[in-house]
Amino acid sequence: MRIPFINMFLTSPFDGLKEHAEKLSECALVFQQAIECKFSKKCNNFELFRDNVSTLENDADAIKRRIRGHLPKGTFLPVDKFQIFRYIKEQDKVLDKLEDVLDWISFKPDVNIHPEITKLIKELVDITLNPIEMLPEMMDQAILYFQTFSEEHRNGVKEIIHKLRKFEHDADIIEKKLKRTIFTLVNDPTNVFFLFRLVEDIGSISDHAENTGDMMRAMISR
Repeated sequence: MRIPFINMFLTSPFDGLKEHAEKLSECALVFQQAIECKFSKKCNNFELFRDNVSTLENDADAIKRRIRGHLPKGTFLPVDKFQIFRYIKEQDKVLDKLEDVLDWISFKPDVNIHPEITKLIKELVDITLNPIEMLPEMMDQAILYFQTFSEEHRNGVKEIIHKLRKFEHDADIIEKKLKRTIFTLVNDPTNVFFLFRLVEDIGSISDHAENTGDMMRAMISR
């Protein structure tokens, strides 16, 4: 007989994972505001948004440390505790990459980007952040599954994982289109390098978000 996961703990580790996912979602919103600000000639608050992202990332790190520090040492877990470690590590990489993108942009304060490239970058950011908004929902479904082990909630988790993969695929398409556009419209090698690195870093956000889905898929597998 499988013992419900929630009964194993006074506080489920998945509650902490959801809290971490919610902090990530909050960080993604500020990240989006920072990108919009950077490419707007009427906004001077980029560094403020960047500092806010850094603060939220530090808050998420504290949640991550708490999860790692309070996992039970017993063996009666329906999932391997190292699966939880790998999951939180991958979810944390999404946060790190959000901060990395803003740091990279800050290295070139005089950035002047062709409007078509700016438009595509904003599209890439939007599609990249979509899966982040789904991570708390995936945690909700996972918590329900580990409470009940019902096929309904397991399918709910799998449906969200499928959506994460779809978003990552869509982001790849826009990323490739962006790179072709950069080669067409940008002549300066330094700017080409700067933009290529920026596009790849933004695209990697959705890669790590998809990876969290793969980690979750392993945890709910039978």
